[in-house]
Amino acid sequence: MTSVLRTEGLSKRFGDFQVLDRVTLQLPQGARHAVIGPNGAGKTTLINLLTGTVRPTAGEVYVESERVTSLRPEQRVRRGLVRTFQVNNLFSDLTVLESVLLAACERTGAALDAWRALTTRTAEIDAARATLRLLKLEGAAQVRTRDLAYGEQRLLEIALALACKPRILLLDEPAAGVPRRESVALFEAIAGLPGDLTVLFIEHDMDLVFRFAQRITVLVAGAILTEGTPREIAGDARVKQVYLGRAA
Repeated sequence: MTSVLRTEGLSKRFGDFQVLDRVTLQLPQGARHAVIGPNGAGKTTLINLLTGTVRPTAGEVYVESERVTSLRPEQRVRRGLVRTFQVNNLFSDLTVLESVLLAACERTGAALDAWRALTTRTAEIDAARATLRLLKLEGAAQVRTRDLAYGEQRLLEIALALACKPRILLLDEPAAGVPRRESVALFEAIAGLPGDLTVLFIEHDMDLVFRFAQRITVLVAGAILTEGTPREIAGDARVKQVYLGRAA
């Protein structure tokens, strides 16, 4: 099966500290792939390397057959590689619809010299509303971002990423800080994303990981310990010892 996202020997060293060590991944189209590991395992560094905010010491990143290792983050976005962050970066005074509309206009290159012009952007408005429906946020379209529940803010950040029309969506701890009830709803929305969208996510909540991931990669000290299905990972004695503990 052809890989939509692939790495070969991806490594990162900061001085004498090896943060990531020869990580090789292959994600097919439509994958729901989780990366787990203890704090300091290199998970966020991996996302940073994939998106170009950090350059690797060694190794390569490919989107389908194209080598994107040397491309800037915005160039990778144009190739369909889009991410979210652990901490929200939202405009608190904009409504939900305005926020997604702004991202949709940015993608299409629509002129944004005045907010008055937004009302004429019917194609972008339709696309923004479709994204909100997909994430069950349509009812909050006119709500100011600052007034959203935190779980809804995390969904809005995903909506902004989806407005960029990604082929590959990278989620860095999407449920971080979200109350349990809201985090389940958050991941149910993620599970409902289009089947041809490839999703790679970092998450510490093992219940969510085992419920929503199709495959899991375990990072320990910057290197891949193992990879497999949720059932295989849950039954791996090495994973239990170094990460999951007796609760696994």
